[in-house]
Amino acid sequence: MSMLKKYWQDNDWAYHHYSELQKKYLEKWVAIVNKKVVSSGLSPKKVIADARRKTKAKRFPVIYVESGANFY
Repeated sequence: MSMLKKYWQDNDWAYHHYSELQKKYLEKWVAIVNKKVVSSGLSPKKVIADARRKTKAKRFPVIYVESGANFY
């Protein structure tokens, strides 16, 4: 499977399971690899580095799990 296809499958998984992610990872960054959260934290740089170290994956979705109360 291509890296791009895996990326989008993981991204879709994250958004389909967003309410579950909110219960566990509220106000944190999460990295998704193979439809699993492999790293989470307050710093996206640290989450990316940790996920790469754990999985050896080069590209994967990293999303911020919001409560819905943020203003931009």
